[in-house]
Parts: sequence; C-alpha cells; structure tokens
Amino acid sequence: MKILVLGIGNILFGDEGIGVHMVNYLDEKYNFKGPHQVDLIDGGTLAQRLIPIIVEYDKVFIFDTVDVDEGEIGDVYFFDFLEVPECVSWQGSAHEVEMLQTLEMIHMMGDLPETKIIGVVPYVIGEDTTFTITEPVKKAAKLMEKILIDELKKLGVEVEVKNPDVDLQEIARISYKKGVPEESLRGYEAMKDTQ
Repeated sequence: MKILVLGIGNILFGDEGIGVHMVNYLDEKYNFKGPHQVDLIDGGTLAQRLIPIIVEYDKVFIFDTVDVDEGEIGDVYFFDFLEVPECVSWQGSAHEVEMLQTLEMIHMMGDLPETKIIGVVPYVIGEDTTFTITEPVKKAAKLMEKILIDELKKLGVEVEVKNPDVDLQEIARISYKKGVPEESLRGYEAMKDTQ
C-alpha cells in the first residue's frame, strides 16, 4: 500500500503553514518501516499541481488549517474528506479553497484515494508575514502528530523515532529551505551575508 502524508499551507503566514511544518517535522523525527510505503510531501500551496501525485496513492492524510464555525484557535479536527463535518467550511484562506477544489476535482474524476484530513483552526494574521507558530497551534500539533501516528500504526506501519528532540518551531523557521537544492541555499545564504 502507498500512503501519502501531505502538508498543505503557506509558510509565510504563521499558523497557516502548519501543514507544511508538520510534514517537515515528522520527516526529521521518524522513520516509517514495514510493508507499506509512506511518503511525506510538502504540498505548500500547489493545489491542482498535486493531482498527478495524489492519484498515485492508496491512502492520503492531509495536514492543513481549517475554518470552523465557532471554532477556537488550536481546535483539531480529523475527518474523511467525503464526510466533512457541517461546522467545517475549509474556506479560511486561498490555499484551503484551492485544495478543497482540487480534491473535489479528483473525486469527480473517480481517482480520489481514501483521504483523511487532520486540520487545525489557525490564528489568521492577515498580510504580515511570520514564521512563528502560535502557542495554541503548537500544542495542537502534538495531537495532530498523535492522530497520524496512531492511524499509521493501525495500517501496520512500523514507526521508529530517530530524533526525539525535533522542535516544531525550529522546523517552521527553516521550512522554506526543505527540498531546495543545496547549491541554491548557498547562493541565498551568501546573498543574505552581503545585506
């Protein structure tokens, strides 16, 4: 079985990047072994460009933010994409709307794998950029992590902690570097030093 853990979000806007930070955090903290392939992917705000990736999997877990009627910052929701609770509108930001439309499109084509959402209500900062995650969402991230790990174990995935000291906020500060070729980062770091 091929399992995709997909992180969605805009890392420039604090809590709205939590999905991306979660997959980078989990990648640093765990090894996943056993009969199933588990891939952790930073989906950022790619939305429809993720279609060719998503359809290749048997099961998908998506970390994202959600907009919830009367929800409070840090509230966590775990649900099947085909059974979204009425209180969850998932319309809080542009990246959420695009991801919702992307999943609906895949479903209409008949290619949507079983898809579960692990969502959290974020603090919405507006137009200011920050890599800082609020305390309620940092606390919620522990529950989000537990939900995923428990679900993977139910599927027979062996979960091994390789680095117990990973800090989510530190990951959030460097998420923009993940998946970027090393030579590109050297250029960026050199440019920063000259400013």
